Amino acid sequence: MDGTELKSFAEPDEVREFPKGRVELVKIGGGVVGRAIFEPGWRWSESVQPIAGTDSCEAPHFQYHISGVLKVIMDDGTELECKAGDVSLLPSGHDAWVVGDEPVVVVDFQGMADYAASD
Repeated sequence: MDGTELKSFAEPDEVREFPKGRVELVKIGGGVVGRAIFEPGWRWSESVQPIAGTDSCEAPHFQYHISGVLKVIMDDGTELECKAGDVSLLPSGHDAWVVGDEPVVVVDFQGMADYAASD
């Protein structure tokens, strides 16, 4: 890190959209922080899997949950229900979806650099 930086999700460096959701990225301190917004009805295996081309989400996540409820099932069968105020650490290999009628908003400090990238 070379110096002081300030970025805002009000003016993200990049926005990636997919069915029922989007990821806003800010590049700061040599890293990438992402804010994901998942609308009701969003599910990774339906909205992002066609972009990723993998059986499950292979991006590791270190997330702070702002709003909504996100159900996560790891490939090993572990289940989590993440709510506003929670911090989650999710290794590669999972599916996730929005529970209920409230959008899920998370800030992710680890796994968004390549998330839903079509390159």
